[in-house]
Amino acid sequence: MNKIELLAHALQTFSGMDQEAFDLSVPFWQERSYDKGEFYNEYKNVCRHLGFVIDGVFRTYYIHSDTGEEKNAFFFSKNQIIVSYKSFINQAPCNYYTASLTNSTILYIGYEQLMHLYSQSHQWERLGRLIAESAFNTSMGRAEDFMFRTPEQRYQDLVEMHPDIFNNVPLYHIASYLGIQGPSLSRIRKRMAQR
Repeated sequence: MNKIELLAHALQTFSGMDQEAFDLSVPFWQERSYDKGEFYNEYKNVCRHLGFVIDGVFRTYYIHSDTGEEKNAFFFSKNQIIVSYKSFINQAPCNYYTASLTNSTILYIGYEQLMHLYSQSHQWERLGRLIAESAFNTSMGRAEDFMFRTPEQRYQDLVEMHPDIFNNVPLYHIASYLGIQGPSLSRIRKRMAQR
């Protein structure tokens, strides 16, 4: 399966999009490779593209204004949509960074092209709504995780959402995402391995 077929299959699975509707978008998708550490979108820049991760892992993070410490908010990995969503839909500057943690490849489409597809096809409008709902659920889920779930439960959720993350991402990035220190992550991993 080539990359565009992989994308078509993913969108069909996610939203029920048929081949005819997907074919409207084929001329618009472009491929881009990222080196480890390269930015998908930077703080104060407008996110102009919506991407689909073919391979690799990205992280979204912000820099704490008092400590200068980087805090990881989201990960994006294989077969997931990557976008700085608030910046993208408002075409306004972003409040955080999104960068590749590994050598990565995406297919991406521009904002104007996606808006054109929305105006052409109800299936594309539906996809846009589902992406918005997914982004909202992810953001709310992250906030609620810190209120209602233990670090161990957050760890389990991370493993389910990004099964290969421990093969690709340094543990300090994972600890930051979970809101814990490295030694706590080591203890959680040890407990999980014993089960």
